Amino acid sequence: MKHAFLLLVVISLISPSAVVAQGASPAPVVLSADTKETFSGVTFTAPKDWSMQQTATITILTAPGNDTRLFIVHIGAATDGKAAVASAWKVVDPSFDRKILAAESVAPINGWDEHVSLGYVTGPEEHRVIAAGAYRKDTSWTVALIDGSTSTVEKRGSAVGMLTATLQPEGYVQETFAGRAANRLTPQRVNELVDFVKTGMQELHVPGVGLALIDHGKVVYEGGLGVRTLGKPAPVDKNTLFMIASNTKGMTTLMLARVVDQGKLQWNEPVVKAYPSFRLGSPATTAKVRIEDLVCACTGVPRKDFDWILGTTAQTGPQDTFTMLANTEPTSKYGELFQYSNTMASAAGYIAGHTEYPNLPIGDAYDKAMQQLVFDPLGMASTTFDFDRALASDHADPYGQDIDGNTHLLNQDMNRVSIPFRPAGEAWSSPHDMIKYVEDELTAGVLPNGTRLVSQKNLLQRRVHTVAVGKDAWYGMGLMDDRTYGIDVIHHGGDLFGYHSDWAAIPDANVGMVILTNSNSGVYLRGPFLRRLLEVLYDGKPQAAAELASAAKNNIAEQQATRKLLTVPPSAEVSAKLAPSYYNPDLGHLTVHRKGSSVVFQFGMWSSPVATRKNPDGTTSFMTIDPGIIGLEFSPSTENGKPTLITRDGQHKYTYRVSPSSK
Repeated sequence: MKHAFLLLVVISLISPSAVVAQGASPAPVVLSADTKETFSGVTFTAPKDWSMQQTATITILTAPGNDTRLFIVHIGAATDGKAAVASAWKVVDPSFDRKILAAESVAPINGWDEHVSLGYVTGPEEHRVIAAGAYRKDTSWTVALIDGSTSTVEKRGSAVGMLTATLQPEGYVQETFAGRAANRLTPQRVNELVDFVKTGMQELHVPGVGLALIDHGKVVYEGGLGVRTLGKPAPVDKNTLFMIASNTKGMTTLMLARVVDQGKLQWNEPVVKAYPSFRLGSPATTAKVRIEDLVCACTGVPRKDFDWILGTTAQTGPQDTFTMLANTEPTSKYGELFQYSNTMASAAGYIAGHTEYPNLPIGDAYDKAMQQLVFDPLGMASTTFDFDRALASDHADPYGQDIDGNTHLLNQDMNRVSIPFRPAGEAWSSPHDMIKYVEDELTAGVLPNGTRLVSQKNLLQRRVHTVAVGKDAWYGMGLMDDRTYGIDVIHHGGDLFGYHSDWAAIPDANVGMVILTNSNSGVYLRGPFLRRLLEVLYDGKPQAAAELASAAKNNIAEQQATRKLLTVPPSAEVSAKLAPSYYNPDLGHLTVHRKGSSVVFQFGMWSSPVATRKNPDGTTSFMTIDPGIIGLEFSPSTENGKPTLITRDGQHKYTYRVSPSSK
């Protein structure tokens, strides 16, 4: 997930002495999430539980734990955004001397006239995020800097995002669509939306898009743009299957709502009552978890995606969801933070399926429950969890761009890693099928023939605001409610290798949409498209086109900046020290293959060539460069005289040790 506005970072506390020189700093105060103002008049929404210090020129917000700080610095006049950022660092830390990874011009919103975002090079062992954003109004610049722990920034990403997304110049009034009557999606307006997608496909090099729109119960568009496979004429159509990834979650919770309707489960019953073998970290944690907690992203359970992305093999099965959770402990308090967990959502689906069909293996029970309770009654005839069936059908192939910006067909084995965890995100679906699901969200559970699929109470229970993901946005159960513009936008995105998608239901307008893409660059299309839909419906300020153009330009800039740091083929000196194979108890085996001067890392279900990267501390690390997943980093080290490889996700460190067969 990217935030174009600025940041991400790791541990390295900025010394407060540089700040104190600007004026006396008052004692920190604990904040609720409410609007604050700098002495220069810039407003922002302060994250809950962060402390704040202010002087005439700088505002400092410190995360709990004191390892991450965000600085808002008033600069005034400057020649450009980069110069403004340089001036801000002189105020915060005069010794700051980091290499800029990339400087990007971001489409300005929230009343700013210009916005520049900078990222900085850090080493993997620093586990640190450093970034900056410069915002200009008229001739005056305001700069936001972040320097902190990668673990904290991931864990508190919603708080960081809320602060930066609400940074606004003095006097700005947020655009709102509340109380406005929505326009109908006439053929002309539909064409405007289709043309927007065509432009996005060209700018982002997306081969194919599946698209559907519904207005007051009538499907006004369903079809496709572009091709299923580059170099072949077959077009994307309304029945073309795409992997919908995490958009599966909302369908899983719809099935769960139907099971609750039947009285077989209750939202607030302990999970161990429904599934006695469930375990989550400690016994105390296990006892607290309720059915609805499995999909609320509010329990404090962190992402542990490396366990399944790197560790899944042909032998991995549905039961491994529960094995992984048994070794996971929350890293924040219940209800404190938004922390997304695929394995928790996977468990929710398997437990609901088991409740419905207790005599079947849990994978089969889930598949049958989804078919009987969701897909069949909604008429989603093509939607499937059968990977091979999907590949034998009308489907879109996945694409990604390599480190030089060239588009390549991806190996589907990367996406097969999601099969054992399918309640969280492995379904294949089409524009024609997906819009039927969105229609059910708009009707609050009533089918087109007038019969009720699910009770309104339990369908809407999935939208209850369990935890904030922004100032005016919340996560429910497998879906989000975004009220940034004064109206409810119920939606969720989905991301797998080469497949990025979104759906949205806008109840006030009685309008819904589905957008499915078959390219990694498609992730940059879905946000601007949703914004463009709102502009068309409510005559909103035209900003979607600028957001799209900026995203396309910055995508290329990021690729080029990353490429400059890499050595391909990898350093022969560093590669020579690699063992033939490694093993980690959570991630499984990593095998090293050599093909001439190139080096390939083989994981459970997929492999990637690697490059080397020289780090600021003088060390060298390996980085995956397969077009499907660029940027997984592995640092060579030694332990007891034997080689190791260390990799990290946001909150976990994994050490691969030499496999017994390599000794």
